[in-house]
Amino acid sequence: MGTTAETELDAAYARCRELHRQHGRTYYLATRLLPAWKRPHVHALYGFTRYADEIVDRTDELPPAERAARLGDWSERFVAGLRLAPASDPLLPAVLHTIAAFDLDPEDFASFLRSMAMDLTITSYASYDDLLDYMEGSAAVIGTMMLPILGSSDPVAAREPARQLGLAFQLTNFIRDVAEDLDRGRTYLPDEDLAKFGVSRDDLVEAAARCRAGSAIRELIEYEVARAQAHYAAAAPGIVLLNPASQACMRTAYALYGGILDEVAAAGYDVFVRRAVVPRRRRAAVVARSLLTRTGTPVVVPGPSGGPTVAVPARVARPATDPPPAPR
Repeated sequence: MGTTAETELDAAYARCRELHRQHGRTYYLATRLLPAWKRPHVHALYGFTRYADEIVDRTDELPPAERAARLGDWSERFVAGLRLAPASDPLLPAVLHTIAAFDLDPEDFASFLRSMAMDLTITSYASYDDLLDYMEGSAAVIGTMMLPILGSSDPVAAREPARQLGLAFQLTNFIRDVAEDLDRGRTYLPDEDLAKFGVSRDDLVEAAARCRAGSAIRELIEYEVARAQAHYAAAAPGIVLLNPASQACMRTAYALYGGILDEVAAAGYDVFVRRAVVPRRRRAAVVARSLLTRTGTPVVVPGPSGGPTVAVPARVARPATDPPPAPR
């Protein structure tokens, strides 16, 4: 019979797995292609990020100050756990065990929690550089957290592509979920981009209410899709640097998240007419193709060859020794 600590650890991993299964269906499907011993650690990272997100976004009935207090309390318990204090929590034992098992950088987790705190007070971003400061913690560090678990033949070379993939995935979510974020009082499309296409926040709210976007909004979304595709292109070289046993998983995640952008394009870049979802038949085909693809085969960057060209800002490619930026 296991000890109480072992029982709590098993329960925490099970809780993280359930959160992943319920809320991260695309990535959960991809994770099933990993070796069985790696999956719980990916579930643990997802559970950690999802639980923090739920404190911020799933407690709308509470005032921001109380939500901030809850996030702060949970963050303090996490930090105490890093210092080997007992973690009395439904899922923290799992993420603390994963951090120790793979010697993950605690600063990545601190950066993530800082970005979650930004969501309590910041409702829009003036420029893409400002949004990148937020995504440094909410997306780029997810790539660096994952890399030791996935394994790589060249961790130094794979680091920046891993960060780029985190940015690509999050931008995909921002594009798909414009209406959902508006309901929470936020926009993650930079103000300067809205102005570039003559779109106001009120225009977005009106389009969400009508479930239909006008031409200016569709042009804006096409621009953002191209920006996300640039991040996918920057991430692509990293897939073949992963350990062979991890490549099918990330090849699947890469194709499925990129497929969401394809669905947005197929809807004429109208993200209000319906939520972009990759059809089940295509999802199954992607999994099968990933399993049959020879290790080391380059991935196909999502999207058409035409369309607007948006470069990835050079500032995204920070050296490995640079600390993450402080939140505003």
